[in-house]
Amino acid sequence: MKVTVFGGTGKIGLHVVRRLLDVGHEVTALVRSPGKMTITDDRLELVVAELDDTDAVRRAVEGADGVISTLGPAIDPFLRSGPLTRATRTIVTAMHEHGVRRLVALATVSVSDPRDRPGLLDRLVPVGIGLLIPGSLREVQGISEVVTTSGLDWTLARITAPIDIPTNGTLRAGFLGRDRVGTPMARTDIAAFLVDQLVDDRFVGAAPVISN
Repeated sequence: MKVTVFGGTGKIGLHVVRRLLDVGHEVTALVRSPGKMTITDDRLELVVAELDDTDAVRRAVEGADGVISTLGPAIDPFLRSGPLTRATRTIVTAMHEHGVRRLVALATVSVSDPRDRPGLLDRLVPVGIGLLIPGSLREVQGISEVVTTSGLDWTLARITAPIDIPTNGTLRAGFLGRDRVGTPMARTDIAAFLVDQLVDDRFVGAAPVISN
C-alpha cells in the first residue's frame, strides 16, 4: 500500500514509519523538520511543509491508499489549543478530495466511545486532565471530533501511557468498562496496532482503548 503519515517524526510516528516500511508499504510523510526523520529508505518520500500548508497536505495525501496520523498535543499547561485540530480538518478535506477512505489516528482515554461503560475513575480522568492541561485536552477532543465526524472509514486508537520498552507482543484492545484493557503500552506496539488497522476492519468507526 501507499500510506501517508502525519506526525511521522514524533516518538510514536517514527515507529509507525519504520513499521510501515518493514512490512513492505510505501510511505509519504509530511514533516516540518526533515532533520528529525532519522529513517532513510527508497520507499520513503518526505513532503517538507507546515501542517497549515493546505496544498502540501493535498500533495501528501494524493494517491494514498490510507492515512495514519499520530498528531497529538504536548503535555503543556500553557498550550493554546487549535492548530492540530485545524490540521486534522485539512487532512480530512484532502482525503475526501482525493478519494482516500482509510484514516487511522491517535487519541487518549480523555475522549469517549459510545461502546464504553465507564466507571467513576474513567469519568474523573478527563476532569483532571482538563484542570491540569486544558489546552491539551481541548486539542485531543477537537482532533477526535474531526475524525469521528469525518464520514471516512476511521479508527481512533485511544492510549493512556505510552512508554519506551521493547515490544512484548501482548495487546489488549476494547472499550472502557467492558473489556480488560490496561494502562501502559510500548510505543512500538502502538505503532504496530496503527499499521495493522490499515488492513483490519474490526474497529472501523470505533475508538478502542489499547494497551499491553
